[in-house]
Amino acid sequence: QVHLVESGGGWVQAGRSLRLSCAAGGHVSSFNAMAWYRQAPEKQREMVARLRSDGSTDYSDSVKGRFTISGDIAANTVYLEMNGLKADDTAVYYCNAEWYGIHYWGQGTQVTVSP
Repeated sequence: QVHLVESGGGWVQAGRSLRLSCAAGGHVSSFNAMAWYRQAPEKQREMVARLRSDGSTDYSDSVKGRFTISGDIAANTVYLEMNGLKADDTAVYYCNAEWYGIHYWGQGTQVTVSP
């Protein structure tokens, strides 16, 4: 059974940094992509950053230039370096892994940024 475990969330003041980590287990093959999503209260879940198996990345416009996704898809690990955090970044952050259209999710880690 595939499981994703996130860590690194917490509370920080605006302008500071946090680093999220995600490790996936229980999957025989490497994923096609791993990504970070977030969901703020009363808002839809949105993609924050994605790392594909070819090394290419995507970012939402709201985090470009501030967040960096990295990792080793072959080892099923992904990280999210978040710099210059803003109050609007407050959300539950979820790790996501995709394998030929099948998506797996972690349980989420809370990130709270105080103004």
